Amino acid sequence: MIRLPDGRAHTPRAEPLALPPGGPALASRTVFAAAHVVADPHADVTPDAPAAVDWDATLAFRRHLWSHGLGVAEAMDTAQRGMGLDWAGAAELIRRSAAEAKAVGGSIACGVGTDQLAGPVDLLTIREAYEEQLALVESVGAQAILMASRALAGAAKTPDDYRETYGGLLRQAAEPVVLHWLGPMFDPALEGYWGSSDLDEATEVFLDVIAAHPDKVDGIKVSLLDADREVALRRRLPKGVRCYTGDDFHYPELIAGDAQGFSHALLGVFDPLGPLAARAVRKLDEGDAAGFRELLDPTVELSRHLFASPTRYYKTGVVLLAWLAGHQEHFTMVGGLQSARSLPHLARAYELADGLGLFPDPGLAEHRMRALLTVHGVAQ
Repeated sequence: MIRLPDGRAHTPRAEPLALPPGGPALASRTVFAAAHVVADPHADVTPDAPAAVDWDATLAFRRHLWSHGLGVAEAMDTAQRGMGLDWAGAAELIRRSAAEAKAVGGSIACGVGTDQLAGPVDLLTIREAYEEQLALVESVGAQAILMASRALAGAAKTPDDYRETYGGLLRQAAEPVVLHWLGPMFDPALEGYWGSSDLDEATEVFLDVIAAHPDKVDGIKVSLLDADREVALRRRLPKGVRCYTGDDFHYPELIAGDAQGFSHALLGVFDPLGPLAARAVRKLDEGDAAGFRELLDPTVELSRHLFASPTRYYKTGVVLLAWLAGHQEHFTMVGGLQSARSLPHLARAYELADGLGLFPDPGLAEHRMRALLTVHGVAQ
């Protein structure tokens, strides 16, 4: 029994779900888990210093995801891009993860942004920053994800600035890329992306970019936490352009789809849910949509808790669960972000994840959660 911060007692689950690695390749959906980075807890760094990463543990976690058949979306916001991990750290992460993916035969796509820039810059400088990162991702053999840019959000004056910037990048991309629309709930600096805070107007610009270069767009990742808008958008995509849901509130229904189509997935919540998500997608592969929903629907409460406002701090709960599950030996994050969520929030994340059977060793998770609560003054 664990005493929670609100005084309730939680009795940990005795047995986890049996979710062994292996199994047939996922067939009906393309699924990426946006993976977190593991900090080096012994490095003597300050919160604003370059990130100190435990590369062995970070790459081991990616092997864990690949072993279940998931792809890895690397150097995305889940990896704390712009929230503790700078471009130098992200570049090293991309190089190492791409090499690891090649060694194990894993699928990988990597974020391309402009986070090497500081301060106000012009559109040409922004495009050159994108080009630098795109060249690195292509050089290591990974698929590119063109991420939303804080610099572009600040410099663009009209929707045409977005059309021209993205058009130039797509024309020179060697292989089809994924376009990423990240909403301001994940990053307030992206308010008004695509040239308007009116989402209907922004959607038209986004679709213009895709329509002008459909052969260079593998798909789009939509992270607006609006299921109806995502469905409407995916129905307007050119043939062959996929929609990868980034909606951590409505992913079961969006992935399951309807008579007119479905979304693939590129999700931060699939970092802690990876093995269970893979099992669920295999149900879809077998034509068992009800079985898919039966497995994945119960996880939504946990996901909505992790991604509760302020949504951008969801990474803290993700890393907590990785520690409790035994994927790393500590609860430390780059930039000191382990302090970004309250103790009651973390305790509830543990309670929900334990109820789902996500911890391979419930006893280890109980021991670690008890230690965290004790050090924060919750008597056990």
